[in-house]
Amino acid sequence: MARFNDRPLQEICAMAGLTVDDFTQSVAYQEIFGQGRQEGEAEGRRVEAVAMTLRKLNHRCGPLTGTTTTRIQALPLEQLEALGLALLDFSTAADLTAWLGANA
Repeated sequence: MARFNDRPLQEICAMAGLTVDDFTQSVAYQEIFGQGRQEGEAEGRRVEAVAMTLRKLNHRCGPLTGTTTTRIQALPLEQLEALGLALLDFSTAADLTAWLGANA
C-alpha cells in the first residue's frame, strides 16, 4: 500500500480497472469512510460538550483560570457529561475545584 501513498484516487482506480464511482460504492470504501465519519462525529460531540460546559461554568462560577479551563478541556466526553450535570449544584468556583479534584 505504501507505493500508492502519493498517487491520486483516479490513478489508483485506473490501475485496478475501476471507475471512481465503482470504488466509492465498494464495501471497503464505505467501511473506511464510515469509520472516519464516526470518529469525527465523536470528536465533534466532545468539542461541543467542552464548549457548552465552559460557557455554563463561566456563568455559574465566574471566569475560570487557564489551568482550570485546560483541565476541563482534557476531560473525556463521559466526564464532561457528568460535570455538566454536577455544575447545576455549584454555587462557587470552589465547588468546581472540589469536583475536579474528586473526578478528574
